[in-house]
Amino acid sequence: MLRGYNTQPTSEVMAQINFVPPDTKTYKIIQAKGDSRGERMVRELLDRETDSAKKVHSDEVSRTNYDFVFLRRENFGVVPEYVLRIVPKRKDKYLLRGQIWVDASTFRIRRIQGVPAKSPSFWITTLHLTMQFATLNGMWVPVSFDAIATIRFLGEYTLAGLNIPSSESPSTVPK
Repeated sequence: MLRGYNTQPTSEVMAQINFVPPDTKTYKIIQAKGDSRGERMVRELLDRETDSAKKVHSDEVSRTNYDFVFLRRENFGVVPEYVLRIVPKRKDKYLLRGQIWVDASTFRIRRIQGVPAKSPSFWITTLHLTMQFATLNGMWVPVSFDAIATIRFLGEYTLAGLNIPSSESPSTVPK
């Protein structure tokens, strides 16, 4: 976790997250160094993530939860993608207002960028999220996660999830 423009993290937390489809996520903190606030923030984030896994369909990227607006077509290397604006149909801390990049041939979401439709906490004044997806052990899953948050009275913090090596070739894995 980085604070403001510092290049050295104030804390580093390594967690193992296990996912058993369709709705079971668990985690274990493997290692924590530095400021204990970092570990508390990561635990809170992972608690919410494990809780949201149990809420089947309540936050999925679908017409039930979002309106979609076509913005443009791009290429990810040689893979064509559609870029869509996503507009949540309700204020919910698990829904995002932003953009998604969708593989034009498989229609899988490759990247999501946005801000929560509702602040997840009184303490968070702004939050910008980016998630990237790829195949891992035959499943399409998030492989990286970045969040930039402004915490009330404490300033800006950056949380970066480590990329997990994908089973796909390097040319199709998001960078």
